[in-house]
Amino acid sequence: MKLVLAIVRPETLPDVLEALFRAEVRGLTITRVKGHGGETEKVENYRGTTVKMELYEKVRLEIGVSDHFVKPTVDAILAAARTGDVGDGKIFVLPVEKVYRIRTGEEDQAAVTPIDETAPVFIGTAKA
Repeated sequence: MKLVLAIVRPETLPDVLEALFRAEVRGLTITRVKGHGGETEKVENYRGTTVKMELYEKVRLEIGVSDHFVKPTVDAILAAARTGDVGDGKIFVLPVEKVYRIRTGEEDQAAVTPIDETAPVFIGTAKA
């Protein structure tokens, strides 16, 4: 089991969600974050003071997947989030020691694999 953690541009989120849906990747957490990578620094004037703006709006996705879903998950994010410009983001794949599904008590593989493929899936962005 793995945790796929991706940091992407907010404007690419709808495309990323659609790509993950098409790759049959279900279950994710989305958080609005700020960060700095390789983007050039921006200087702005705020109330007469020069301020160096170093943090950029990003979206963090956390997706727990079975080992065989790692490649489709990463490929979907790479294809949908890439603009070719500095600041497109990063994807981290981390090992997961243990997973529990709270509702059923299932563990590990059963806890990250969808139970009912016919159940409706809702994809959208919530306001943070």
